[in-house]
Amino acid sequence: MPKELIRLANCTMAFDGEVVLDNINLYINDQEFLTLLGPSGCGKTTTLRIIGGFQTPTQGDVFFDGVRINDVPPHKRQINTVFQKYALFPHLDVFENIAFGLRIAKVPADEIEQRVTEMLGVVSLKGFEHRKIHQLSGGQQQRVAIARALMRYPKILLADEPAASLDPVTGHQILELLKEIQKTEGVTVLMNSHNLELSLEFSDRIIGLKGGSVAFDGTPEQLDETMIHCIYEKDA
Repeated sequence: MPKELIRLANCTMAFDGEVVLDNINLYINDQEFLTLLGPSGCGKTTTLRIIGGFQTPTQGDVFFDGVRINDVPPHKRQINTVFQKYALFPHLDVFENIAFGLRIAKVPADEIEQRVTEMLGVVSLKGFEHRKIHQLSGGQQQRVAIARALMRYPKILLADEPAASLDPVTGHQILELLKEIQKTEGVTVLMNSHNLELSLEFSDRIIGLKGGSVAFDGTPEQLDETMIHCIYEKDA
């Protein structure tokens, strides 16, 4: 039986009185590729930010491996995030972008060298160590961001629309990379997406969000046309 890693229990999130998440309950299993699917404004990014520790739910609880983590800051969670806009440092080269978090943590230089070299291999960027960020394509920049996110051995990798800023071919390659990382590194991947086709192809399980509530929770094979229409139709 799969081991549950994350659970959101009765989570509500409101901003200035407007409810963005409405008493949602969901779970994420260890080492699965789970996608939060839905149109803009359905609550995907807010859910991701709550799990990552960047926002605290107005009501409800977040559990990691059975322990409540509502008050645990992002840097103390075994969770890291890959952002749609990469969030790389333009004044640093590829090596230093990937190494940044470990340098802040004062990890010994030889360990940083070993870990960065390992991650460059994982994301197929060996030989790019000294490239400046502006010299990279969008797909290469996203690979650098993924390598940086993996540097501290997270249990969960959050991917916020990781293919949205890329052309279709490159976006598909990035999701292939995330799927490979899930399998070979044993990392749970939680992806936000509005792209139905990619979600069906890469996900082990899909949670469809609609108006801040869970409208669907199941495998890609279980997501039929009626439910797809329900998720994407505009609220009256």
